[in-house]
Formats: sequence, C-alpha cells, structure tokens
Amino acid sequence: MSFLRKMLTASVCITGLTTAHAQTLFTYGAKSVSKDEFLKAYNKNNTETAPSGQAYRDYLDLYTRFKIKVQAALDAKLDTLPNQQQELAAFRSQVVESYMNDDASVNVLMDEAMERSQKDLHIAHIFVAAGPTATAEQIQQAQQKIKAAFARLQAGDDFTKTALTYSEDPSVQSNKGDLGFITVFVLPYAMETLVYNTPAGKFTEPSRSKNGFHIFKVLEERKAFGKMRAAQILLAFTPDATDAQQQATAKKADSLYQALQQGSDFKQLAAAFSNDNLTFQTGGEMMAFGVGRYTPAFEKAAMALEKDGDISRPVLTEFGYHIIKRLQHLPIQTDKTNKQWQDEIKQQILQSDRMEVSKKVLYKKIIQLTGVKKLPVNEKSLSLLTGNILQNKQASLPVGLTAATPLFTVGKQTFRVKDWQAYLQSIRGVEDLRAGKTNAQLLDQFIEISALDYYRGHLESYNKDFAYQLNEFKEGNLLFEIMQRNIWDKAAVDSVGLKKYYDAHKNNYWWEASADAIIFTAAGDATAEETRKKLEADYHSWKKILESSDGTIQADSGRFELGQIPVVERTNFQPGLITAPVKNETDHSLTFAYIIKLRPDREPRDFADARGFVINDYQAALEDKWIAELKKKYPLKINDAVVKTLPH
Repeated sequence: MSFLRKMLTASVCITGLTTAHAQTLFTYGAKSVSKDEFLKAYNKNNTETAPSGQAYRDYLDLYTRFKIKVQAALDAKLDTLPNQQQELAAFRSQVVESYMNDDASVNVLMDEAMERSQKDLHIAHIFVAAGPTATAEQIQQAQQKIKAAFARLQAGDDFTKTALTYSEDPSVQSNKGDLGFITVFVLPYAMETLVYNTPAGKFTEPSRSKNGFHIFKVLEERKAFGKMRAAQILLAFTPDATDAQQQATAKKADSLYQALQQGSDFKQLAAAFSNDNLTFQTGGEMMAFGVGRYTPAFEKAAMALEKDGDISRPVLTEFGYHIIKRLQHLPIQTDKTNKQWQDEIKQQILQSDRMEVSKKVLYKKIIQLTGVKKLPVNEKSLSLLTGNILQNKQASLPVGLTAATPLFTVGKQTFRVKDWQAYLQSIRGVEDLRAGKTNAQLLDQFIEISALDYYRGHLESYNKDFAYQLNEFKEGNLLFEIMQRNIWDKAAVDSVGLKKYYDAHKNNYWWEASADAIIFTAAGDATAEETRKKLEADYHSWKKILESSDGTIQADSGRFELGQIPVVERTNFQPGLITAPVKNETDHSLTFAYIIKLRPDREPRDFADARGFVINDYQAALEDKWIAELKKKYPLKINDAVVKTLPH
C-alpha cells in the first residue's frame, strides 16, 4: 500500500465515523439541544469540577439561559448587524487555515518524522542543474549527464571521484560531494524520503527536483545526536582574503584559544573580538542547533566536545576561524507520547513541504465530498487559448469557446472560461506554476486550487468541528451584543431606576471596617523603597511623587474596606501607617498603602459610595426579569430521563 493511499485510508476511516442518534436534553420553544452538545459545552467550561448531578443541574441552568438569550438575539436579527458579520468573518479567516489539512495524514507524517528523528545520516551528493527556466534541450543534456554519473557508480566507480567529475554543486570542489550528517527536516521532504529509504553504503537512483537532478549516497548512519547549545568566537575573513590575511586570522584565533586555556572569560573575548554580529553581544551564545544546520566542519567540531564547558581549538570553515564552547547537549527525544515534542514536530510539519502530501490527501477527500466534475469542452481550442494568454498574445477567443463556457463544477459552483482566463493571467509570470506544464496539467492545477478554495469557503458544511467553533464564536458575540443592549447599557444610564433600586435596598449596602488610604504600586524594590521614604517625610506630596516617577509608580486614593488593602500578614491599621510591600509574582511590582484615616465602625454606604454595587445588583434584577419573559416566549422543557444518563 502506498504512503499516500495509507494516509487517505486512515483519513476516510476517521471521517467516516458517525455518531449515534442524538438524544434531546432540552427544548426551548421550537429549538432543541442534544445531550452531546450540552456535554461538549460542559466539559469545555468545567475543567476543574468533577461531574455530578448537582454540577450538571447548575450548568444546565446557565446553559438554558444562554441559549434563550442567543435565540432572542437571532430573532432580533442582531446577527445581520455589520459589526457582527465583520467580526465573524475576521474570526473565520483567523481559524480556517488550521482546518485546511487532513488530520489523519498529519498524524502519519508525525509518526514518520519521529521515527526518522532517531537517527542521523551521513550523506554525499551529485547534482546536475536543470532549473525552472531550463529549455527542453538543457533538460535533456542534464538527464544524459546524471545518467552517465549513475552508470559510472553502477560500474563501481568511487562516489567522490564521480562527484568531482559530474556534480555541478558549487561546493563540490571543497567538500567533494560530502554533505556531512543530516537529520529529519533538513532536506526537502522528497529527498529526505529518498535517503532515509536507502541503506548505509548504497546510493539512490537519479531523482528530479525543480532545480535539477540528484544522486545521493548514504555513507553511514548513527544514533541521532539531538541538539547543541553552544557559544562561538568567529574571526571572519572574506572569500577573497589573501593567504597572508588568512594566516594572520589563524594566528589571532590561536592567541585567543591560548588565552581561554589560561582562564580568560569566553563572554568577554566574544564581546571584544567575535565577528558574529548575531551573537557577540550575548557572549557568543547561539540558538540551539541540530544536525545539518551549519557547515559540516563546524558541526563536527562542536559535536565532538565531550563535556559542557569544553572549548574547541580554532576550526576553519569558509567563513573564517571558529572557537566553539559547548554549553549544553540536548539529547533527542524518544518518548512519542511527550506532548511538547508532539507539538514541536507538528509545527515543523505544518510549516514544511510535507504539507503538500497532506494537501493531496485533503484534495482527494474534497473531490469525494464536493463532487468535482469536469465538463466536456473543445480541448484544442482551450489549449490554444492557454498558449495565447501565457505568451501574452492579444487574440480573440478560439472557435467553440465563450467567456461563459463551463469547464468544471465544484459543489454548486460552476467555473467557466472567464475564470480560466483570469487564473492564467495571474500565473503568467510565476515560473513554478506554469513552466513545463501542458494545458491538461495546468487545468488540473486550476481545478485543485478552485476545489480547495471552494472547500475553504464552505467548510462549515463539511467539517463539524469547524462549524461548532464558528457557531460558538457567533453565539458568544450575539450574547455580548444583546446583553449590552438589554442589560448593561440600560442599567448604567438609568439614573432614576438606579436611585429607586438603591432606596428600596439600602440595607444591602454597608461599609465594613475601612480606611481612607492611598494604595501605591511601584515597578521594583528600589522604586518602592524610595517612595516609602518620601511618604514618611511628607505624605501630602504623593501627587508630586507620581508626576516625577515617569510611570514607575501608580496610585489609587479613596476609601477602602480593610480587607481590600493588600497586606503581607495581619496588620494593626493606624493612621500614618505605611503597610509592608506585597510582591506581585506576575510582574514583580510591589504594592503598599498609606493609611490616612481609620474608620473601624460598620456604616451605611450612601448612593455615591454604593453606586458600583447598585449597578451590578440592578443589572441582575433586570436580567432576571428579562429571563422570565424569555422563558414565556421560549418555553423550556428538560428531559429528566436524559439528564439522568449524563456521565458521572
């Protein structure tokens, strides 16, 4: 079974799964909610609460209220508001690409990449150029040359000798075709697959890429090295440096190495002498790197260092002389269940050319799902039209074609000659998309792109997880919109209603033991200490202290209940007290208070002091009244028998 077929089979098996007949948990008016929908929402929003009958009942009350509010928003056509449609479209564009791959094939690619990551391959290479702009004659000459090289290898010739004779790789004279060790994700996927499927000591048959023809030989394999954290001092010289200049650089590198052996600080020497503009300011420290990232000579020297802290002798590469210090060896991960490693591998796959394989699987699924269908057309005329457009010839449509002539359908959409014309014009200057392709190949390419675009534009109809996420966002936005209109804004601006509510519920609003105070937040220890000293001298100058702080100090003054004032431990509040600083672990800021006046007795709050509490309570009262009205409009019926089947 081919790899592509294997992935397609896995994908179809997964997407072919069907759920059992949905059980209705509750209805509201003419609408219903299934047990599965409720559980999905419950499990997402109750990650810290163990399932129980009471927990389900509590959430059921919240969820029914949520659904009837959203239904009220839909009936009010709030979903047609421009801001709602724009925000939904923006959210859709943000998340849709994460669904434009085939999960089953990505999982297969992940397993394969994890397996390959366990060994490094030492490879050699013969390359003959035949790029996208090569003529048919040049391609034929390149084919003959790579075949000649392959014939010599089959006859038993040495790979190095053959590479020096035939390879057009610019570096072949210096590396003799030896590319050093590579690991997964270093080569393009097709080449990686070739070499990982080739035993040590063997060479591949000639293969084609967009740049030319290749033969690889696997010289040896080893257990994967993993990654290295290292620092370097680079003494660079230009490609045209004279022998004398290179010798002077070598002498300087040796002097630095000797200084390091005698105890000089690596970071200081890197800062003073290294020509690596990316690392000299950080003591020479490089990003962690794996096999195949840098020149083989550099990697060989770095990976030969046995212990953290070991320093290499100067290493010569085409860039100059490197002195390398090993900071840490990071062994390759071997546990396929490690979530962090899974995520890293998946991200590398999603950003690599491997996704072309997954997209092919997805395209085959799309053909099945949408029903891509080619329509009969005059092939000769269509080919003539294609040539005219790609060669930028101004010509009328060939016989048998009009702008409206249908070419193929995807789902419910028909693509016509005018669409084909627009596509050809868009790729006229893009060599990779058109060079060397027949009219039939170009048309298949256009059909694939059109099918993917159609699927992307109608994804809600084909992917239930995407439809769920999109609807979840839509309902959340609608809830906010209708709550803003019916509750929050109404309560905030209804001064008469607020005052009336306060007068009717005065006994609910009291000051517990409190204090008039100023609460300060300082950016760091030194700022906090300096501010405290200034307050001890004259707290009346606190506003001037703020103005001169350049934003490193924030303050809030007013009356606070004692429980609202941040303290390290139980505090005996007194006027003039500056409380001990409380450290915020998130940003390491420090908060402390200056107590102006102590109010130890319980006192009623006047309307101004209680306003924030009154608004919250008034909103709750308005919401309860509104919910009662909605329950009359959308009668709730809960299926207790299904509720009892919810998993505990």
